[in-house]
Amino acid sequence: MVSSPLATPVPADDPLRFGPLRFERLSVFVRGLEVEAGIGVYDHEQGRLQRLVIDVTLELEPGPIERLGDTINYETVADAARAIAAEGHVGLVETFAERLARACLEDNRVQRATVRIEKPGALAAVAAPGCEIVLGR
Repeated sequence: MVSSPLATPVPADDPLRFGPLRFERLSVFVRGLEVEAGIGVYDHEQGRLQRLVIDVTLELEPGPIERLGDTINYETVADAARAIAAEGHVGLVETFAERLARACLEDNRVQRATVRIEKPGALAAVAAPGCEIVLGR
């Protein structure tokens, strides 16, 4: 039998077992989303697709989450990235990242959007160059 470090163990189903709690932070993230996009400013990058690896972290107003409607659906983040790629060639990874962050901020529950994009293969002997952008209200 394992003894509890508490003098008087509180039942696991007791809603006050940790005392009064408050939601301090709620983050929703999508990591490692791979998107093929027309991207780049150099001649050899025109007219072809390149792989982007995208990480998105969204800071939401904290509060109880009981239904999907109380939070951000991961698929909407992925769909937004795919839609930007489908719109056509983008010159800079930074521009793509900003567009995606702005798309995420269209949902008023999102207080801050962090978008990190890697462009593997864009630079020899480097795992992944890229950028990270943070937009907030």
